[in-house]
Amino acid sequence: MTEELNYRQNPNFPNRYISPQKLFSFLQANYSNFISEVGRSYLDKPIYKMSLGNGKTRVLAWSQMHGNESNATHAMLDLLEIFKYQPALAKQLFAEITLDFIFMLNPDGSEKWIRRNALDIDMNRDFLKLASKEFPILKSIAENGKYEYGLNLHEQRTIFTSDGENPATLSFLAPSENFTRDVTETRKKSMAVIAQIFANLKTLIPNQIARYSDEFYPTSTGDNLIKMGIASILYEGGHFPNDYKRTGTRKYYTIALYEGLKAISELKGSTEGWEKYLEIQENIESHYDIIYRNVELNTDFPCVLDVAVQFREEIKEGDDEISLVPIVVEVGDVGKKKGWKEIDCTGKKFISEKKFPKLDEIQNFTIE
Repeated sequence: MTEELNYRQNPNFPNRYISPQKLFSFLQANYSNFISEVGRSYLDKPIYKMSLGNGKTRVLAWSQMHGNESNATHAMLDLLEIFKYQPALAKQLFAEITLDFIFMLNPDGSEKWIRRNALDIDMNRDFLKLASKEFPILKSIAENGKYEYGLNLHEQRTIFTSDGENPATLSFLAPSENFTRDVTETRKKSMAVIAQIFANLKTLIPNQIARYSDEFYPTSTGDNLIKMGIASILYEGGHFPNDYKRTGTRKYYTIALYEGLKAISELKGSTEGWEKYLEIQENIESHYDIIYRNVELNTDFPCVLDVAVQFREEIKEGDDEISLVPIVVEVGDVGKKKGWKEIDCTGKKFISEKKFPKLDEIQNFTIE
């Protein structure tokens, strides 16, 4: 039951942005007996693996394959903080499983708060080419570690909901291993874990949990791990109401990480209850961050339209937290989409040096 886990945030990492050097120093200072350097990035930053437990069921997990997705790193750091105060939970869990957790697989991208690595390679599509310096580290560990489960930990954009109304704060996927999306025994093992996570979190964040489409991606990590016989489980942390720093997402991501590990420790490879996975609603792409409705432009002909804006996240030099930059992503009739914030501009003035907002540029107007 999730009630047994008294959530604590790691006080050393209050921001969404995590400096790689700060993370490395923290791990070395506090967990030197549990970490080992497993490789280095293109820009020669270390990549650490933490090993916990001595249970029979072996689990591999990794965070920040995409550098601008820090919630999974936070979740592991918060879980370690929780275990400091609830050692009995850790003892029970790690008697059943052995967890190898790779922190910040993409430290170069993490430092710059970008999705891809320093060579602009998306590591989640590098399973076959092995063009990056970092992904072969993960693949080699996965191939040689005799793992039964793999936790592929990510974040998703604010555009997704579970039902067209509520944000998909958490989404999961048991990936396909072929184009026909066969429900194989390995997939059922993944589904059984996700079903148990869902059962234990759906009352905490009702209508805020979804699952991804199981379209097969031949070059992606999770799909290929499933093909290898490793029960791959995709985690995606998403939007939480009125919370662009994702502190709420961070909390429930941490709880979901614990519940996933706990489910693995209890199921021990069983597929029991896998069918419940199919009851989880699929992600819907339904929202923008802001929609300005009924904007009357300063044109020489009648022109009333909607303007949709998404926040672009970036880390500015010298800052220790990300900034949100509003970008125009759609202009015209946005009636089929909704905004987490909607502003009715009827009867108001469009104030801008330009006559109209430009797509893919910073928002250059105000409404008065």
